[in-house]
Amino acid sequence: MHWSAGGEGRQAAATQARRETTLYWRLAVAGFRRQSQYKLAMFAGLFTNCVFGLVRAAVMLAAVRGAGEFGGYDEGTIGAYVWLSQGLLGAMQFMGPPIELAERVKNGDIAIDFLRPVDIQFGYLAADLGRATCTIVPRFLPSVLFGFLTVGLAMPTTPGPYALGAISMLLAISLSFLLLFVIGLIGFWVVETRGIRVLYQICGTFLAGLFVPVHMFPDWLRTLANATPFPSILQAPIDVLSGRIIGLDSVAVVGTQLFWVVAVAVAGRLMLAAGRRKLEVQGG
Repeated sequence: MHWSAGGEGRQAAATQARRETTLYWRLAVAGFRRQSQYKLAMFAGLFTNCVFGLVRAAVMLAAVRGAGEFGGYDEGTIGAYVWLSQGLLGAMQFMGPPIELAERVKNGDIAIDFLRPVDIQFGYLAADLGRATCTIVPRFLPSVLFGFLTVGLAMPTTPGPYALGAISMLLAISLSFLLLFVIGLIGFWVVETRGIRVLYQICGTFLAGLFVPVHMFPDWLRTLANATPFPSILQAPIDVLSGRIIGLDSVAVVGTQLFWVVAVAVAGRLMLAAGRRKLEVQGG
């Protein structure tokens, strides 16, 4: 009897796990399909990427050529930094609109989400991973190809950095969303989160290494940046994909990304639980 009950319990748990996996997969596919509907917007984003990429590349290449080597970068590696960062912008949502959750918290529709048999954090994360995946082909790859054809890029010639880079990109996209998730949940306690989001965009893009690589920061500012999760969103996947860091150093960078993903995810779950209690107290 005990063995039978234990076997049935394990079977039920396995069935439930398969159902949840299927559910989150479908949410990711739905996010992919929804993003794919905005073909004109993605083309406009690609065009903007290329224009601003050329401007950034011109400035960075001038600095490198004038100094011979600037912050450990030469012409090829600075080109890789510029065009990889441009290509990743669409997936990271630094400059995008607020995530759907923020609006649902603001107008109270989050109460409906609490009643659904889906984990709110994992559900929204799965949908966002689908959205981000949809940006890879129309925005990321063409941006990198355009940079290769215009200024030239120094990229790895072995598959290792690309394999680890794919993992790094997945963690970076997850971390970017989870931070936005936390910002959206602040709406439980403040009326308007727009100013907080603008501050996040300004500080986040700078500390992530969008304008200049984090490696070029003064020592004190680089230390400050590395104490935040922002470099793990942009600088880290660029370093891994471009082969600027290799071997155990690249594994350590991905490990740092994983740490921040877990830490921010836990913070988000704690805020979600606290927000739910606040909502139940106010709404009955």
